[in-house]
Amino acid sequence: MKEHCESLCDRIHGLVEVDSGAARLGIKVAYSMSWNGEHGKEELLDEEVEALIEEVKGMFTLEGLKLNPVIRAYRDFYWRIGIDPTKIRPSSEALLRRLLRGKWPRINPVVDAGNIASARHLVPIGLYDTRFFEPPATIKLSNGSELFEPIGGKPEVIRKGLPIMVDSKGDVMHLYPHRDSRKTMIRDDTRCILVLAAGVPGVEEERLINAVKEVQRLLDKMGWKRCNRIAAAPAE
Repeated sequence: MKEHCESLCDRIHGLVEVDSGAARLGIKVAYSMSWNGEHGKEELLDEEVEALIEEVKGMFTLEGLKLNPVIRAYRDFYWRIGIDPTKIRPSSEALLRRLLRGKWPRINPVVDAGNIASARHLVPIGLYDTRFFEPPATIKLSNGSELFEPIGGKPEVIRKGLPIMVDSKGDVMHLYPHRDSRKTMIRDDTRCILVLAAGVPGVEEERLINAVKEVQRLLDKMGWKRCNRIAAAPAE
């Protein structure tokens, strides 16, 4: 697995592509790899969660959250692709709302690291087990026939024109930018991860890169190794 992940790191540029249709919507991503870490060290992130709670409560209120320009950018993007963000929240906003209500999801340390980075940098984070997709991954607009198996939901056929991420076989990995596939989800035996920050118009590339770095920093605390290259797509 180490050699597999190091190989993906060596060819990180082009591992995720944004096709012309998705690029016209202003979709952009930053991504990298982490590997060979351990699971089951929840306590290593306890201080990070406590610090995040203090940060967020000092910066936001439930009433004022929607006025933040980054949160607004994701809401606007949702409206643009036909999703009501007052009913289906952007994932980073949903995390912040839970936190401001005094709740925080603890799923497993790896997913927790992604959630912390998402709430801190206000961008959706995707984590994908590299065993279960064939690179390159491509973000494109759906043709209306793709089958999607979401985490925690029933299989569904995606309506035409929605941005999705598929692997080279056409398997749907992600409904952009808020729902991940059961197939590529993080498991207890996951040892090689694609870390991806999902951007939309109005969100600068630097924020996406910093979000990826934050995930890697948190995974480092649990013994994971990182790819020191961070790529962006589409290339500017």
